[in-house]
Amino acid sequence: MAIENNQIVSIEYEVRDGGNVVDSNVGGHPLTFMFGKGQIIPGLEAGIAHMNMGDKGDVLVKAADAYGDYNEEAQQELPREQFAGIDLNVGMTLYGQGEDGGTVQVTVKDIKDDAVIIDFNHPLAGKDLMFTVTISNIRDASAEEAMTGIPAENCVEDSGCCGSGGNHGCGCH
Repeated sequence: MAIENNQIVSIEYEVRDGGNVVDSNVGGHPLTFMFGKGQIIPGLEAGIAHMNMGDKGDVLVKAADAYGDYNEEAQQELPREQFAGIDLNVGMTLYGQGEDGGTVQVTVKDIKDDAVIIDFNHPLAGKDLMFTVTISNIRDASAEEAMTGIPAENCVEDSGCCGSGGNHGCGCH
């Protein structure tokens, strides 16, 4: 039986970019989400749609269905003074506040004498990803979960997720 929209699904996963493991929850807390609500990357959700509880399989997610294609224009050059007190390194991740007040993650692309170039692309943008997924649970949502869209399992104490997905490469946030 295929997974249906609005069901609560828990998965164990490992994601690779080529041969490199970029994220995994194997041996830890499962990633729990409401299916059909866009809470994980679209290509992974589509790839597990016909799986059943206990199934394990590989799902190739093309860049466009993961974190999107790499956008060369998603870079900005800022005055170096804006980074005073920060020991900058190319490739480091910084967090700032976006125009909407939310947190924005950027990567330092280049450091010049008087400017810093930051990249707004997700670190996995432009990359095809291979997920090895095990479906650990599928169940109908409770009335409260159906109303809020938030699975109760997301707030497992000390899980590091609590609904936001933490820093999972799977894109649960």
